[in-house]
Amino acid sequence: MKLGSLIGTKQFYKRVFAVMAPVLLQNVITNFVSLLDNIMVGQVGTEPMSGVAIANQLLFVFNLCIFGALAGPGIYTSQFYGKGDDEGIRHTMRIKILFAVGSVVLFGLIYLFAGGTLINAFLHEGNEGLSLQNTFNYSFNYLHVMMIQMLPFALMQVYSGTLRETSDRVLPMAASIIAVFINLVGNYILIFGKFGAPKLGVIGAAIATVIARFVELFILIIYTHTRKRKFTFIKGIYRSFRIPGTLFKQILKKGSPLLINEVLWSAGMATLNQCYSVRGLEVVSATNISSTICNLFFCALFASGSTIAILTGQRLGAGKIEEAIEENKQITFFSVIMCIVVAGLLAIFAPMLANIYNTTDTVKHLATSFLYVMSVYMPIDAYINCCYFTLRTGGKTFITFIFDSGFLWVFYVSLAFILTRFTGLPIVTIYILVNCMGILKCALGFFMKRTKSWAVNLVADDKV
Repeated sequence: MKLGSLIGTKQFYKRVFAVMAPVLLQNVITNFVSLLDNIMVGQVGTEPMSGVAIANQLLFVFNLCIFGALAGPGIYTSQFYGKGDDEGIRHTMRIKILFAVGSVVLFGLIYLFAGGTLINAFLHEGNEGLSLQNTFNYSFNYLHVMMIQMLPFALMQVYSGTLRETSDRVLPMAASIIAVFINLVGNYILIFGKFGAPKLGVIGAAIATVIARFVELFILIIYTHTRKRKFTFIKGIYRSFRIPGTLFKQILKKGSPLLINEVLWSAGMATLNQCYSVRGLEVVSATNISSTICNLFFCALFASGSTIAILTGQRLGAGKIEEAIEENKQITFFSVIMCIVVAGLLAIFAPMLANIYNTTDTVKHLATSFLYVMSVYMPIDAYINCCYFTLRTGGKTFITFIFDSGFLWVFYVSLAFILTRFTGLPIVTIYILVNCMGILKCALGFFMKRTKSWAVNLVADDKV
């Protein structure tokens, strides 16, 4: 492969930035505010911060379930848009709504009846004398308030995802920016009791998030439904939920592995962090700090995946297979180069960012070490992320499932379980060894991507 073939034209980069810029800006603002939120909760103390981190691990599984449930229909939405089929988009959006509501009911019941048991799995004595009971109480109360935002979050993802897949990235970005700033201001007021409000601590943080979720959903609904001439697919969206059986079966066949994948992947990440938590609550706080900071620097990586899903999906839906393959290579190369630069910035600022938190020196040192490790592996993660979205966009959902969650459980989680429980290795050494599995996954992704078997038009007339 020649280097020149990996660099696109000026017109190509205009298309990429047109798609990537709004998603990137939205992710940067969202994750920056999340970082500020995390710092504000951290000012209350290490125990509240650990409690919120544990609850968010559980909510993370729900969030990824929503993404997974909507990913299958989303593949078809993007390709129906490339084909110019409004009725097809309506059908996929209705399927998304059904999947989203079903996921809320399922996880709501799990958190309601098993939330305490799941929280306890993360609570282990460390060396700093932190109270396990206090941490449990913070986590339990925070989780139950946050359950209120599950339905608006799920429906918001239906609308924002559909708009992005039909080439409107500005509205979801604007709604998200407004919501995150409402969340930020709400956190400041309710956590610390400003402007006459009660000082609610972590409960205040949860209430602020609930308010922000409802605001974001209402913005999306009102804007979309009052502009039916622009969003023609929204006409009659709730008139009927009758969906063609053939299309539903196709989406279920393609989407089920993605849904299972996201649930297992998020559960795998939660289990991975639970393995690390065996070494004490200090590790829980440190992983929470490092992951929150990393998410801000990983925005370029996340935006690249969305760009592949949209641009490659539209090319495939329009039947332009060779163009889809070439552009996919160029987006992947651009993503890796971009993440090399971002990784350097993360390594430079890691100590400064960890020291912002009001926590112990042990937690700060661990968090800084984890950040250094993640900066080294970021370019590898960028390539893996592009491979994942490439396979998914082409409808290779079962292979995506094996590549993503299958690999996570077999290699990452298994290794972390063994090393944390049956060796005396320091937690940072374990963290490095577990992340080394990414090198193997990168090689596997390169092989899968190179076969080009993922480049398939799923909405050709003879297939729908």
